[in-house]
Amino acid sequence: MIPQLLHIADYDYPLPGERIAKYPLQERDNSKLLVYRHGEIGEDSFRNITKYLAENGGNRLMVFNNTKVIHARILLRKKTGALIEIFLLEPYMPRDYELMFQCKNSCSWLCLIGNLKKWKGGSLKREFSINGQVLELIATRIKEEQASHVVEFRWNNDYISFSDILDAVGVLPIPPYLDRETQESDNISYQTVYSKIKGSVAAPTAGLHFTDNVLKKIDEAGIEREELTLHVGAGTFRPVKSEQIGEHKMHTEYFCVTKQTIEKLISYGGKAIAVGTTSVRTLESLYYIGLKLMDNPDLQAEQLHVTQWEPYRECRTATTIDSLKEIKHWLERNDKKALHSSTQIIIAPGYKYKIVDTLITNFHQPKSTLLLLVGAFVGDDWKSIYNYALSHDFRFLSYGDSSILIP
Repeated sequence: MIPQLLHIADYDYPLPGERIAKYPLQERDNSKLLVYRHGEIGEDSFRNITKYLAENGGNRLMVFNNTKVIHARILLRKKTGALIEIFLLEPYMPRDYELMFQCKNSCSWLCLIGNLKKWKGGSLKREFSINGQVLELIATRIKEEQASHVVEFRWNNDYISFSDILDAVGVLPIPPYLDRETQESDNISYQTVYSKIKGSVAAPTAGLHFTDNVLKKIDEAGIEREELTLHVGAGTFRPVKSEQIGEHKMHTEYFCVTKQTIEKLISYGGKAIAVGTTSVRTLESLYYIGLKLMDNPDLQAEQLHVTQWEPYRECRTATTIDSLKEIKHWLERNDKKALHSSTQIIIAPGYKYKIVDTLITNFHQPKSTLLLLVGAFVGDDWKSIYNYALSHDFRFLSYGDSSILIP
């Protein structure tokens, strides 16, 4: 199967609007869990997921994405009263996420701009207060880049960080298909209980079902947990508009995987349970980064980016363990505690999974790259899975129910 030649129309299904969950359940782990095991489909409550993870005994590795959603929407008004929305996509200067949120006085981001036709030029200003101190945020559009815009932000205080600015001025973004404004409750419910590292503009929603109690049961079952960080970009909502998948351009997302996690993956035979598609994209990208390093051990971090079709062009093969060991050795040679890289990988039917052997994920939009990823994991059984979910009152998309997929 050649993924580039697949027709996106073959990955469509009818999704009535009333099946899209606009709000989360009051108790996260009370969501429904579709259980797919070796072609058989059933259901349970998410709070019982541990028994499916540990049914062959413990001694498994589970990988979570610990990214945290930022208040990426900044609303500013012109003197005319026109409302301009600046949506932060990714850091521009400095490019490093951690450094960005520590910035004082100024920084710049690659952004989408709503109501752009009303912002011909000049700067936009907004007054706000932090701890009773009145401050002013100034936004200036610098240039257009990659169908987006570089916006510089300045503020008149030497002690306030950009992280503080966002908490005071920004609005947490929720998916556009929820068709409602962000509410105060979303600030908690649209974050995983283990979110730590700021940077995403959308939540890794498979993780929204986990509670401290479920995580405790996982630990008690002898299943080890590791975390990585992939900052989810707005491109995750980008529909596939081309007829053939080969014409679709995937977005780039930035990730970080620690040396400890690499070592744990090696110790578990290069296999893992992935919580969410963002964890999948990161874990599977590691294999191809290892291959690059086999060919050229002296590559720099910025040269380790995984391109969209790279897995399908790669002719050489290596074991997953050998590939992971290459990354470990590279980290040791360069005295690094973590791998910082990026991926544009598209996982579609025809892709052969290298690391992920069990997937926990929500139910995705029709004709989406996330549905393609599921199709690559379970084959044509994705249709049976989605038909079951539709006919058994499952809730769909970000605030919807979950599934555990064991091919």
